[in-house]
Amino acid sequence: MRIWGLILVLQLGLAAAASAQTALPRRTPAEFGFRHLVVMYGRDSVDVLVLSQPGEEKQKKPLLFWVQGSLPTPLVLYDRQGAFPVFPFHPKAVLKNCHLVIVSKPGIPLMADVEGRDPNQMFGRTAPPPYYCARNYLDYFVQRDVALLRYIKKQPWVDKSHVVAAGHSQGSTIVAHLAAVPGLVSHAVYLSGNSLGQLMSMLAESRQREDSVAAVATFQRWQTAVAHPTFADCVGDDPRSLFGFGTAVLPMLLRVQVPVYVGYGTRDRGVAGNDFLRLECIRLHKTNFTFREYPGREHNFFGFKGGQINYDDFYWDRVGDEFLRWAGLLPNSK
Repeated sequence: MRIWGLILVLQLGLAAAASAQTALPRRTPAEFGFRHLVVMYGRDSVDVLVLSQPGEEKQKKPLLFWVQGSLPTPLVLYDRQGAFPVFPFHPKAVLKNCHLVIVSKPGIPLMADVEGRDPNQMFGRTAPPPYYCARNYLDYFVQRDVALLRYIKKQPWVDKSHVVAAGHSQGSTIVAHLAAVPGLVSHAVYLSGNSLGQLMSMLAESRQREDSVAAVATFQRWQTAVAHPTFADCVGDDPRSLFGFGTAVLPMLLRVQVPVYVGYGTRDRGVAGNDFLRLECIRLHKTNFTFREYPGREHNFFGFKGGQINYDDFYWDRVGDEFLRWAGLLPNSK
């Protein structure tokens, strides 16, 4: 339960009742095996966590740069039992072959004590700080991550010839832009994205429910975003954020020259965008894309039971195993 519960926190933001919190002593990333780097990006100090095989922190290895999804949550959530998983896939096996890097959201605490609380309610319904809202848009994340990757690739413990950028959901959109920068990464992993943009996933859900009111509201939100693409009011997906992530990433993806792994569930709202990307790759004779569909899986790769999402059917380890092997970060199975 603890493993898939974290996936809900990081990806879905579902809410539940919370009980009183008992504060724990302040912890540090090092207590959970992470190196904590603070890297300057302009005037912003950016928190970066690095996870390595114990004793091999300085050994030169490939790098997996994991890009978070949309929710502004701290990277390390912990209670009396310890820390929740930071990555959706199990990192133990891959650490033998690479270093893992993940970057915090701007203005969001690096760590959080969640003892006695349901993290879904703590972060799913809490308004983020203005510092975060001022930076919560596609161009900021892309430019920041480009700068971070260039800095990290200069470190002696990084094999700069083998750098994999991977992301899920909104993180996949950022990865698509990173992959299009010449010489920045060697491989890209695009999971549960929608090459036609965030709005198409929202519309797909409305059409499936036959909810014409919601569909019209989506078109109206897009009209506002297009008319005011730099307006940010920190109310949900404000126009600036919506304009960036709502714009189709398909043209960007089709310019990518490095190998790209596209993984998605066939019951995800973004399935049509990924299928269309596959059709375009065939039409354009692009051979650097690998498509892996997961039949009967939804956005977070859970299955279904009785018509409902089956949260006991945790599948991320399988997904992680496949894209990590594809990227050359795990030995091929015999």
